[in-house]
Amino acid sequence: MPSILLVDDEPGVRSALSGVLRDEGYEVDAVDSGEACLERLGRQAYDVVVLDIWLPGMDGLATFARMRERQIESQVVMISGHGNIESAVRAIKMGAFDFVEKPLSLEKTVLVVRNALRQRRLEAENQALRAKVGAQHTMVGESHAMVHLREQVAMAAPTNGRVLIYGENGTGKELVARNIHEMSRRRSGPFIEVNCAAIPEELIESELFGHVRGAFTGAVADRRGKFELSHGGTIFLDEIGDMTLKTQAKVLRVLQEQVMEPVGGSTRIRVDARVLAATNKDLPAEIRSGRFREDLYFRLNVVPIFVPALRDRQEDIPLLADHFMAMLAREYGRRPKTFEPDALTALQRYPWPGNVRELANLVERLMIMVPGERITARDLAFLDHGIVGGIEASTPMPAAMTQLHDARDRFERDYILRALAAQQGNISRTADALGIERSNLYRKMRAFGIMPARKSEDEEAV
Repeated sequence: MPSILLVDDEPGVRSALSGVLRDEGYEVDAVDSGEACLERLGRQAYDVVVLDIWLPGMDGLATFARMRERQIESQVVMISGHGNIESAVRAIKMGAFDFVEKPLSLEKTVLVVRNALRQRRLEAENQALRAKVGAQHTMVGESHAMVHLREQVAMAAPTNGRVLIYGENGTGKELVARNIHEMSRRRSGPFIEVNCAAIPEELIESELFGHVRGAFTGAVADRRGKFELSHGGTIFLDEIGDMTLKTQAKVLRVLQEQVMEPVGGSTRIRVDARVLAATNKDLPAEIRSGRFREDLYFRLNVVPIFVPALRDRQEDIPLLADHFMAMLAREYGRRPKTFEPDALTALQRYPWPGNVRELANLVERLMIMVPGERITARDLAFLDHGIVGGIEASTPMPAAMTQLHDARDRFERDYILRALAAQQGNISRTADALGIERSNLYRKMRAFGIMPARKSEDEEAV
């Protein structure tokens, strides 16, 4: 039931207005001074406070100012006499919802209170939605890899530098991009995501740059592109490695000139958008194969950020499992289930080829299908069969991992990439961090097809 606190020093007003509001189905308390109002608000939360300006002792404006100092979030409706309109306007500027002039019209007062309650409800819903979105975009984990990743995001976010996020499918590259946007100076602007792998080749240019009416069959009206929609904010180009060479050339032009032209149009549109990109491909290898432009790679790879695979941060798995369980419990309106120690051990032994996305889907399956309140290793038997040394033998291993030396090379390459990302591509600092000679690092990078992101002025070619 909505609750209302009425503050007025006239007994007749308190009695009449309290009766009418109770008839409307509201819970009403009434006090006769600003001091009593603050005392009540210290003990109980109210949805709306109906506050008279003229009060004995502390007046209504001073009371309202104290409420804001204490961060009391109730909606406030001011009551003012004929000579207090200027004070009422001041109250509105301070954040009051509305004011009602004396002598009071009970019908008008009830309408204003009803509208204030509606505003209070909308604000509460908005806060709940923001909290839900914030929970969905939380980077969960306390492993060294995740602490380092959060540090990189915190350093990159406040700048306008382009960021290239790389990692396997399902590791959370989009989550990293959203955190960079939310921590940036552009957070009040739009965040526009484009999945370059999901858009047909013949439509991606129109999707990115828009089109004018009649530009092609089916173009029955002008359409704004993603770059234009992201003006003042951030555009996230996911799976950038799947973009065609023709589209890459146009994206490069936008990055260089900060202008674009819609498909079929001749008007140049200025674009102010921060570009974040992500890929699960080895872009240097794609460059050598002629499938990706080297100049675009260097334009995008200003700040490289590596997102680790879930199998490389097993200590985060219990935290992630509980996080997803809590989110799903809120979504389904159920109590969260508890993971027993043997279940957590089973989750940590599993290699997670689908990474964090696979874990989220598995937790949802457990929330729906496990009848009890506790999840044990028996509920995860479908993961355990054929696991040998933490690797599921029933799942075919990738061709690149079938031999021990290939597995070692893959690990070494990933390790070097992480070290480069940590040092923002500086070869000398990366070599020092790895404890090897710079010339040796260059040789390994060439062997693994890793292209330097940049060179320091004091670095010599090897």
